[in-house]
Amino acid sequence: MTKISGQTPTLTHIDESGEARMVDVGDKQSTQRTAIAEAVVRLSPTAYALLSAANNAKGDALNTARIAGILAAKRCAELIPLCHSLPLSFAGIDFFPDDAAHTIRVQATCRSDYKTGVEMEAMTACSVAALTLYDMCKAADKGIVLEQVRLLYKSGGKSGEWRANAN
Repeated sequence: MTKISGQTPTLTHIDESGEARMVDVGDKQSTQRTAIAEAVVRLSPTAYALLSAANNAKGDALNTARIAGILAAKRCAELIPLCHSLPLSFAGIDFFPDDAAHTIRVQATCRSDYKTGVEMEAMTACSVAALTLYDMCKAADKGIVLEQVRLLYKSGGKSGEWRANAN
């Protein structure tokens, strides 16, 4: 949705006749854009202990997930039909373990100097990194839950800076 001051929000990927369309960014200015997204991976105590000890049968799960997330950010336009292919200047994945909750918070950061935002790249990156953790740990726990995929922060472009409300 787009909201221009004083106007009702609209869905920019839907044209006047209700058909899906790619947004034309040809006349937009290139600006430095950043997006940060997160996903939470909730594991059983056993799977969490194996992952934390780097004792997973499939190898180093966190580094594998990091590479998968970065690759996903780079290929976002191939996965999400109406996303623009854009040049990323940076894509990074960080992991924040919570020993008490048996969770890993996956955080993706993407940057580009382009005409459209990198929110989808960041959200795709953290989603694929979380899915990779599931794949790497499923032998120990098929009940792993991926939750709370969300945008945390974005900057750049006409809409400027935005931050998610704290949960």
